[in-house]
Amino acid sequence: MKGAATLKLVLSYLKRYWFLIIISLLFALCSVGLTLYIPIRIGDVIDAIDQGLEIAPILIEICILAGAVALIQWVMSLINNKITYNVTRDIRNEAFDKLEKLPLGYVDSHSYGEIVSRMISDIDQFTDGLLMGFTQLFTGIVTIVATFVFMLSLNWVITIVVVVLTPLSLFIASFISKSTYSLFKKQAEAKATETAIIDETISNLKVVKAFSHEDEALEEFDKADLELKKASTKAIFFSSLVNPTTRFVNALIYAGVALVGALAVINALPESISVPFTVGMLSTFLSYANQFAKPFNEISSVVTELQNALACAGRVFEFLDEKNEVADKENALVLTDTNGNVSLKDVEFSYSSDKELIKDLNLEVKSGMRVAIVGPTGCGKTTLINLLMRFYDVNSGSISVDNTDIRDITRHSLRQSYGMVLQETWLQSGSVKDNIKMGKPDATDEEIISAAKACHAHSFIKRLPQGYDTYISDEGSPLSQGQKQLLCIARIMLALPPMLILDEATSSIDTRTELKIQEAFFKLMEGRTSFIVAHRLSTIKEADVILVMNKGKIIEMGTHDQLIKSKGFYSQLYNSQFIETPEE
Repeated sequence: MKGAATLKLVLSYLKRYWFLIIISLLFALCSVGLTLYIPIRIGDVIDAIDQGLEIAPILIEICILAGAVALIQWVMSLINNKITYNVTRDIRNEAFDKLEKLPLGYVDSHSYGEIVSRMISDIDQFTDGLLMGFTQLFTGIVTIVATFVFMLSLNWVITIVVVVLTPLSLFIASFISKSTYSLFKKQAEAKATETAIIDETISNLKVVKAFSHEDEALEEFDKADLELKKASTKAIFFSSLVNPTTRFVNALIYAGVALVGALAVINALPESISVPFTVGMLSTFLSYANQFAKPFNEISSVVTELQNALACAGRVFEFLDEKNEVADKENALVLTDTNGNVSLKDVEFSYSSDKELIKDLNLEVKSGMRVAIVGPTGCGKTTLINLLMRFYDVNSGSISVDNTDIRDITRHSLRQSYGMVLQETWLQSGSVKDNIKMGKPDATDEEIISAAKACHAHSFIKRLPQGYDTYISDEGSPLSQGQKQLLCIARIMLALPPMLILDEATSSIDTRTELKIQEAFFKLMEGRTSFIVAHRLSTIKEADVILVMNKGKIIEMGTHDQLIKSKGFYSQLYNSQFIETPEE
């Protein structure tokens, strides 16, 4: 996203807090006005000393003015902080809301670390730049204008010296900032890549260690770190040129004012441009020369930081501009009292246009049927589940529930009609009780315990430090993988949805417990349409119909006995699990 477009979007967020911005500007005016008045009084003190007059009243006034300036700047900082962090909160809330509205295809095609980097690191960098902009940019601009007016009222000749030399700072800052935007954008991208590698390594550390992949992981990280170093070094080098070069220009301005002012004090200037000038006025003017040049120095630094902030903001806005998941239709049906009749007609789907996955898939499932889905890895079993839940929409054809196309049903009500237990478990950060009642928030303690007992999770839960109130999370949890899966099964036992999806639901559970859970599942599946994905074919013998998938198509369909007798693909698949391959 271009810098100008990004800045326009940032300003649209700032407009929400226009009242606070106006107050901040008023405080900036007051602060600058008082700050510029103090050097005048200091000059009066010097002239008073030179004339032998009393200086105590003036010094007291200067102290009061300095105290007022400090108080005003403190309040202004509070206002600027409030504006900045409100904008940051708005953007981060929108980013999180966007994350929930994005299609799963986006999340599946982007690393989690890269997404997290945009939502956390990039927004933090943007916040720092925005805060500096408010703190220094507004005050700096007001200071430049006000100082110019004050200087012009004192001595127009010396004012010209200051005004002619000062714009050099802006030219230098402008020249450097053209390079820094793209460099800071590369730096942000390199940070995102490194964050993604760290996130992936931490989440898969057991796999890294099990396959002795430490050296390769380190090499990959070193490569990303080197790219970050190159991008950061260039960005920081160019941005750091601004401060010393503008300070050099400021020193030239100060020297020029001192020289011309000293000549004016001793009346050494030509009469045509000579105006009355005292030592006190020279002191005031030297102070103004610094005051006038300092904002240019600060603004040039702010410009550099803003380039970094805008580069990061651009990445965040690119994320916010991603297309949302297709919204529910305005008159979408809310599914209630689901019977569980599911129909798939001429379904075609692929994750990418160049790789065909599911083609011409047709299936009729009557209410209460137990449908098992089997087949080799990559045949489309999990993809079929994703389509049933409408995590993805079909490319063509249709999927219907109770004779209604699921695209005409609200996603919320469709997904509430399914109870799903996957091979991959997911727990939220919270108590065991909170995790179990996720699908039924108003469940009583008795119902929760009953569901836990039904899936044989009650005994291990009672052994936890605080029982059902024990705090757990998906990562760093004291629970084993099997115990996590039992909690996921307990959710379904509690919610009792009209349809079930069990995708290797007992894969992480020991055989003895699995047999008991199978019994509970059989009771649960009575009268409920159930889709069961399984690799262990012994667990699906009792299914009403078994779908054998291969290369995205249903190649065989029937009961276990029928498929065994047909001696087709399923028969070979089933026998291969029980017949040992002879040693060569």
